[in-house]
Amino acid sequence: MKIDWIDKLRRGLQTIAFCLAIASIQYAFRPDHPFEPPLVYSLCIGICTWSFIDFGSQLFPSAQISGWPTGLAGKLLPVAGIALGYLVGTSLADWYFGWSSFANASRQQLILSGLISAIVGVVVTYYFFTQGKNTLLEKQIGEATRLATDARLKLLETQLEPHMLFNTLANLRVLIGVDPQRAQDMLDRMVAYLRATLAASRASNHPLEREFDRLRDYLELMSVRMGPRMRYTLDLPADLANLNVPALLLQPLVENSIKHGLEPKLEGGSITVRAQRDGSTLTLLVSDTGVGFDAQTALTDGFGLVQVRERLTAAYGEKGSVERNSTPGQGTTVLLHLPTNTNTA
Repeated sequence: MKIDWIDKLRRGLQTIAFCLAIASIQYAFRPDHPFEPPLVYSLCIGICTWSFIDFGSQLFPSAQISGWPTGLAGKLLPVAGIALGYLVGTSLADWYFGWSSFANASRQQLILSGLISAIVGVVVTYYFFTQGKNTLLEKQIGEATRLATDARLKLLETQLEPHMLFNTLANLRVLIGVDPQRAQDMLDRMVAYLRATLAASRASNHPLEREFDRLRDYLELMSVRMGPRMRYTLDLPADLANLNVPALLLQPLVENSIKHGLEPKLEGGSITVRAQRDGSTLTLLVSDTGVGFDAQTALTDGFGLVQVRERLTAAYGEKGSVERNSTPGQGTTVLLHLPTNTNTA
């Protein structure tokens, strides 16, 4: 069984702190006696007891799962560790001072000393036991939360991808009747887009550069249908290209801009997608010059915006946020704010 030396060192230092506190308490009740004897005896007994119990737990396979031996071994280990720690620690301190506590001390003193060691040993052992158990529970909760987040992101992706495909196929169906050549061009673009992005869409997240590449493929696909009525700009600074973001994060916003912003406008318009850093925050902007909407409509989120809000919550919790602004006749802007120091992998 592999030993976590960092964890051992942490508990060892905590044991020394307990020993110093006990020695100080003993000295406070007997200020007319020197501080060195209670300090040395407390350190020797405490460190020996901790060593026997902590390293002894490594001998039992069950400790790998629970952090503490189960069954009879779990009950006998602290008893044996406290007894051996008292005997060996007292002997080491006796050797240091050059006397024998067992030969010179009264029976009452030995009983009192052993009782104090037993009580402190039980308290400290229980403290380490509960601390280890809480640490294990925190790790399990963290792992369960991570798995739940991954599952939620996957579920949202499975809802989002068909939505995009259905919209594209519906547009393709319209073009077949009015402009077969453009429909053929759009179908070719769609096949190329699906081939290029199918593997990437299986990942929970990917670099921002890949997200922009997929947007470019999608916008080229939509350009076949809308022609000169749609123009777009993608602005990604080189220093932000490798930041990880949830896959398909921006596409539903671009779809909204086309469907609800540019398509209803006779002359069409433009879409701008931009990434910028503000300290430790990454801001992603999706803006269009479409028809916009009024304040009452702004209170209702459509499918795309609901998807984006839920995916940000699943990936970043309260650290991710969405801001939407729109002016009738002038267009809509959506801002996504996410942390740059959080790995969504």
